[in-house]
Amino acid sequence: MRTAGNKREHVRDGARSNKKNIIMKRKIYVASSWRNGYYPEVVARLREAGHDVYDFRHPPSGDPGFKWSSVSEDYMEWTPEQYRDMLGHPKAERQFHNDIEAMEACDTCVLVLPCGRSAHTEAGWFAGRGKLTIAYIPERQEPELMYKLFSRVCCSLDELIEALK
Repeated sequence: MRTAGNKREHVRDGARSNKKNIIMKRKIYVASSWRNGYYPEVVARLREAGHDVYDFRHPPSGDPGFKWSSVSEDYMEWTPEQYRDMLGHPKAERQFHNDIEAMEACDTCVLVLPCGRSAHTEAGWFAGRGKLTIAYIPERQEPELMYKLFSRVCCSLDELIEALK
């Protein structure tokens, strides 16, 4: 709070509340899938809107984005025990470190559907921490009740950009 004469003025998110269309620069973690065709456009549009966006496909460490196939071509044939053990593979450890470091640094998560388990786990982590968490659903999906845990559900990029203001 700032004192202005005898009145106290609340300042929220670093911006004066009486100014219109102030855009707060957010640090955004975009959670999605390698197979998601919407992902590149979402990252680009969020950056164009002035946000700092973590791109798991191109982490700032310079590492190539992680895929299980870079650990082993037969990853789909692993037993549960092999899967558990491969979570400790150096490439998996490195990307986990990249992602969790970015998650901790970000104040917002945008879950871009369709996506899988990892992205949903990441979004749940954000929601559980009380951080702004938005599901972006650009196409017809099977309904999911637990998206009620998230801050918003947006159905267009324009709606998503507006929700981040």
